[in-house]
Amino acid sequence: MRDKLIKTLTSQSWERFIIGVILVNSVTLGLETSTTVMQHIGPILLTLDKLILGIFVIEILLRLYAFRFAFFKDPWSIFDLSIVTIALIPATGPFQVLRALRILRLLRLISVVPSLRRVIGGLIGALPGMGSIIVLLFLLFYVSAVMATNLFGASFPEWFGTLGASLYSLFQIMTLESWSMGIVRPVMEQHPNAWMFFVPFILLSTYSVLNLFIGVIVSAMQEQSVERTDAELKSIHDDNSFLLDEIRALRSEIAALRAEGSVKQ
Repeated sequence: MRDKLIKTLTSQSWERFIIGVILVNSVTLGLETSTTVMQHIGPILLTLDKLILGIFVIEILLRLYAFRFAFFKDPWSIFDLSIVTIALIPATGPFQVLRALRILRLLRLISVVPSLRRVIGGLIGALPGMGSIIVLLFLLFYVSAVMATNLFGASFPEWFGTLGASLYSLFQIMTLESWSMGIVRPVMEQHPNAWMFFVPFILLSTYSVLNLFIGVIVSAMQEQSVERTDAELKSIHDDNSFLLDEIRALRSEIAALRAEGSVKQ
């Protein structure tokens, strides 16, 4: 019974079914944001939402019964349990904000689809390297914000009057959002040499440090891919070794039978 349940829960057909339920739920939650749609088919959508939540609860209970303590050793299972638990909390009174968190059910696609799990695994694997880059970026921002406040704070207090304002303005410049016409060119009208500050800052922050993030993430994902390939090759090697041992044993038995036949003759 339990073995059959585990086989069902880990089958591709069950995986496709859960993916389909999640996608349908994402559509219904999106439709619930429309006042017009809710006026026409609101009760149907709410009933369907409860039905889908019931399917998720039953699935979690089945997985708890099938895998038991092994369920809590899998981080993705804990993630699924957390999402379903949040959905079960009544969205009334102080928990009204949880109503907006129902869309988090869509995140269950991450735990169901293997390719998405690999992407998230790569991001998690890149966190140590990203931490060093974040520290480097913070140092660059802090030094640049202090310099910008001293250089341009008196002329443009709304952008560089305080350290906080300078940090926010530099963040806008780093993202290249209206950085030229919105900030840099007006500053250069009063400080013609301001480009000597802003151009190096953009080159260092936007084109150098941020690209390091991409490099670290790609490197982490490549390492995961190599580890996965090595594990698959090891599994194939173990299977081949088992088959070779079986073949050697059969050859030994055949040789022994032939030797017995020769002795009898």
